[in-house]
Amino acid sequence: MTSSEPDDVLHLNDPQAIRAYAHRTRMELVGLLRTDGPLTATRAAELTGESVASCSYHLRMLAKYGVVEEVPGPGRQKPWRATAQFTSIPRAAADPAVAAATSELRVFLAKQYFEDVVHAERNWDRLPKEWQEAEAFGDTLLYLTPAELLELTEGIEELFGRFYDRNTQPELRPEGAELVQLLRIAFRKDRHSAPETGASTDNPSDGPGEGTPS
Repeated sequence: MTSSEPDDVLHLNDPQAIRAYAHRTRMELVGLLRTDGPLTATRAAELTGESVASCSYHLRMLAKYGVVEEVPGPGRQKPWRATAQFTSIPRAAADPAVAAATSELRVFLAKQYFEDVVHAERNWDRLPKEWQEAEAFGDTLLYLTPAELLELTEGIEELFGRFYDRNTQPELRPEGAELVQLLRIAFRKDRHSAPETGASTDNPSDGPGEGTPS
């Protein structure tokens, strides 16, 4: 957790909860509830292409670990809502079970991010020109200390924080605003795994655009 982390965060520390979260449909459902919720299982099925039974099952599994909850009120089919706008998973855990589950989840997320990026690039030419020019794809190599990397991450998070309220308050979204996924990935470079190129396209200070649910 950083000092710039938003307040509305769900902290998953149970290895079973972390592993249950590592599911494409469940993450898609959480993302929808955070940006378009509350939603009934029927509406979620329409948006995801899954069956109502499948959405109901996955929503119940997420509710088991406190990720989502039913909205109180009348009616047979109650809508669901996310319990928080963000999810935090411990990176350096003292419990080996938590550390193992976290590692599995991060590998799962990396694969999903890759698929999302590939899909976006394959469909890039279908976007309006202004979105083609606004999207970013690239990487940057920097020499940083661990403290400097944390400082850089916090600075980026502060910039993102200017727009967080739009997720839960549609009236704040200006005309032309669309849902954008920004990937935030930084890791120490293994200099022996591949040649160092520092190659990038578009704005060299930007990485691939992203969420996660996260």
